[in-house]
Amino acid sequence: MTLATLPSTEGPSGQPAPASRQPRGGRLLGPLLAMPGIVWLLLFFVAPLYVVLAVVFGGVDPIFRTVIPVWNPVLWSSDQPIYVLTHIVGDDGIFGPALLRTAVYVFTASVLCLFIAFPIAYYVARLSGRWKGLLLTLLIAPFWISYMMRMLAWVNLLANDGIVNRIISMGGLLPDDTEWLSGKSVVVILGLVYGYVPYMIIPLYAGLDRLPSELIEGARDLGANRFSAFWRVTWPMSRPVVIASVLLTCLPMLGDYFTSDLLSGSPSTSMVGNLINNTVLTPGQTGQAGAFVLLVLIVSLVPMLYYVRSVSRSDGAAI
Repeated sequence: MTLATLPSTEGPSGQPAPASRQPRGGRLLGPLLAMPGIVWLLLFFVAPLYVVLAVVFGGVDPIFRTVIPVWNPVLWSSDQPIYVLTHIVGDDGIFGPALLRTAVYVFTASVLCLFIAFPIAYYVARLSGRWKGLLLTLLIAPFWISYMMRMLAWVNLLANDGIVNRIISMGGLLPDDTEWLSGKSVVVILGLVYGYVPYMIIPLYAGLDRLPSELIEGARDLGANRFSAFWRVTWPMSRPVVIASVLLTCLPMLGDYFTSDLLSGSPSTSMVGNLINNTVLTPGQTGQAGAFVLLVLIVSLVPMLYYVRSVSRSDGAAI
């Protein structure tokens, strides 16, 4: 085909011909692909959240002490949320210690999880070579065992006659009567770390495995040592992944109550999840449990918004 036979891209008046319109199927593809996610959010987030709001701002039967949800927002009452808020601080702050304790436990456990998970994920993703498949399988293995069974293993290890006390006492040669399961904060924090560190390793591995090796090799070619290349290239690129992994770990920790119940069972280590569980089981206090859920949701939105902002800034910088 010669140049003379090529189809002209100009209109009758010499102007460029208008671009062809997008087919109708192409315009519908985006909404069709988004529809399952939208339906999922409506069914499993928006609808349950509205039920929680109807319970929180609803009423309580004065005789049977059962919850009366109020579905009309015009008729909502704020008595139960106000009761919770007025009992967080001050002389009547019965809920404040558990909320503060939750923040300390979750922050400490998340930091420890990060210190453990990042080197492991980095090694498997960047340095493991032909052992990557085997190591990745070993990292996924804890998910094959239920969380309850893993916590029960800790109970057996930390019992008064458990392996930990036997090792400390050198098989009974030294006196040791440490009661690890009698309300120790360090045990609850270590239990959270043990239970949730796999949830941080997997997303960290997925993000670190996708980092472009060309940039890291370029930094080394320009004279940067390993530490400088990591700090100036690898760490900035992996920061959004780290934030996402911390969120995926700390958000379920905020509602955890099973770890404290099993490894302590003491009110001195109760968390907000324990408050929610106890108020749900108490007649007439389900609205207070919903208020705690909303409080956790509002607190969780802050790091989530920070993550969205961080990802948006990194995407803009990449463009």
